[in-house]
Amino acid sequence: MSAGPGPRNTITDVAGLRVGNAQDTALRSGVTVLCADQPFCTGVHVMGGAPGTRETEALAPDRLVQEVDALVLSGGSAFGLDAASGVMEGLRAMGRGFAVGGLRVPIVPAAILFDLANGGAKDWAQNPYAELGRNALNGAAPDFALGSAGAGYGATTARLKGGLGSASWVLDCGICVGALVAVNPVGCVTMGQGPHFWAAPFEHDAEFGALGMGRAEGVPLTKLAREATTIAIVATDAALDQTQLTRMAIAAHDGIARAIVPSHTPFDGDLVFAISTGTKPVAGAALLNIGHAAATCLTRAIARGVYLADSHTGDLLPSWQSLYAR
Repeated sequence: MSAGPGPRNTITDVAGLRVGNAQDTALRSGVTVLCADQPFCTGVHVMGGAPGTRETEALAPDRLVQEVDALVLSGGSAFGLDAASGVMEGLRAMGRGFAVGGLRVPIVPAAILFDLANGGAKDWAQNPYAELGRNALNGAAPDFALGSAGAGYGATTARLKGGLGSASWVLDCGICVGALVAVNPVGCVTMGQGPHFWAAPFEHDAEFGALGMGRAEGVPLTKLAREATTIAIVATDAALDQTQLTRMAIAAHDGIARAIVPSHTPFDGDLVFAISTGTKPVAGAALLNIGHAAATCLTRAIARGVYLADSHTGDLLPSWQSLYAR
């Protein structure tokens, strides 16, 4: 694979992509939106047993619509699917969307995670996620916050706070691959009771502490059923179609399995979107390398999301930083 991370070490090293976050501190939840100046080709693959999604059926290679206008990752369980409605309204105001019958309909697939039991105020009179979605879209930019931000704001793992993570890699051939993930699994991202990440073999420089490998111990499964999910986006500037992007999403799931133990459980809704901006040609074995890079970026992004999360008053779980920061 060779080469190394892009200048930001985030998914927006894929030129043209922007990410926006919005969160509500009282709600302890948030939304993350990925968008671009032009629609982008998208595939998806689900391996968790309890997914929550919107418009993912439209992403199959045999469907009419081949491109989307934005992707949404949201907290809030099924309530969070309404974030995509806010993003649609924002895109519609921009004149974006699939042209049909003289109108434009923005295509905005979404995936959600469960953060309803994290101590936040969930007694709203009106679903807040549409507004959060629109705010995230309006704030989309190449630079964005990681850790306790956006869809990762209220996320948790088995024993630590979760978070929003991202990472990138530029292949020798110049193709860029990136990952964006909201980390909220049933399982653990660290080994036993210590600070060491399962993702340690894939770390670049000291992007999540440079701790190396620890000693594997039993995994505390303290989260209840339906209170989990890791949702992610992997992206590339390689010109891939929906069939190839579906394969890229499948390969990227290896990145979840390398970073979270256990992963893809009946209680997680683990899902990966894969997108292409289509600006660079693909030749030879590049598709294999792109899939490998996507998995590796996702592994690193998961660890970064937990590593960069910070502590807030009233947290039910500690952050990695509060326990182990040197």
